[in-house]
Amino acid sequence: MEISQICKFYFHLGLEYKHILGFLAEIHGICLSMRTLKRILKHQGLFRKKFNTDILEAAMFIQDKITSTGNQQGYRWMHLQCTQHGITITRDNVQILMKLLDPIGVQIRQKKRLRRRQYFAKGPDFIWHLDSYDKLKRYGLCINGCIDGFSRYLIWLNVYTTSSNPRVIAGYYMEAVSSRKGCPSLMRGDKGTENGHVAHMQDFMTDRKGFIYGRSTGNQRIEMFWGFLRRQCCQYWIDALGLLEDVGLFDGGFLDRNLIQFCCMSLLQNSPHGRPLVTYMLPSSYNTRSYLHDVDQNKVDVCQEECTFRRQQVCDEDIDELCRILMEENVLAEPTTIEEAISLYSKLRYAFYQELQLVL
Repeated sequence: MEISQICKFYFHLGLEYKHILGFLAEIHGICLSMRTLKRILKHQGLFRKKFNTDILEAAMFIQDKITSTGNQQGYRWMHLQCTQHGITITRDNVQILMKLLDPIGVQIRQKKRLRRRQYFAKGPDFIWHLDSYDKLKRYGLCINGCIDGFSRYLIWLNVYTTSSNPRVIAGYYMEAVSSRKGCPSLMRGDKGTENGHVAHMQDFMTDRKGFIYGRSTGNQRIEMFWGFLRRQCCQYWIDALGLLEDVGLFDGGFLDRNLIQFCCMSLLQNSPHGRPLVTYMLPSSYNTRSYLHDVDQNKVDVCQEECTFRRQQVCDEDIDELCRILMEENVLAEPTTIEEAISLYSKLRYAFYQELQLVL
């Protein structure tokens, strides 16, 4: 990839110029001056403060976000979304537009200000926080995540058919360890049976007690992220799937759960959940270092034998095959939005019940 394309990529992530320079130097081995970076971006018509997008276009984009997955987010998140979608607008103007377009939402968010307790971690990979999110579990969408305590960088965020199988959760852990060639100094999770394999593997990797048990409600970093995730996208999913249940199009049975998994799981997995954090990638900028613990490849191989890794099919293999046949026969496309996924689910469900000659 050319330098200009790399600079453009980091620019659209919403990173500051100094952080773009840091990523170029640390990750790509490219050393540029601030002046050179600005010249490269200028040639591509990329500016932070010049040539603001038409205010009507920005307002339409914000309105679209408010009426979909961004209906519980604040103006800082909305400003970042604007930046990442090529809309140049000041944060102050975003705040004003949100007050005009969503006054009730702004008032609700202002009333929920909390005084949070202090949190401390030495640096990146010093401690990872592990937990599962069960708000969509009744629909067959089981979410499990892990977050770095220092930077709040997502180590993994996976949706699958289960979040209760300890071998599956161990598979997530080993994928992260293998890709980094190291494990964190510590991990924290609750005493649920799904975390048992990870706890033993973490102790095995570090040759000491490396897993901290605690209440799920006290797992501060990951609990904070679940709140962010619900505001960003999950509440919209909860409402959309709940409506299916309200109108009698979801009964919680084997067929309905598998159809939801087929139609929605890949879309939910690929939903955007933020951006790489400078504090994780460039710890030297914050006078710290990475605390990643080097691991023996032999230990990695032993642990991987005790894991169950995700299959390509996101639901029952027979249901998956039948769904693809029905989609081909009825010329149905893969969904790209929540609305399309719900529509596909309804059509496939109707087709299945017709084939099985069951009474709705």
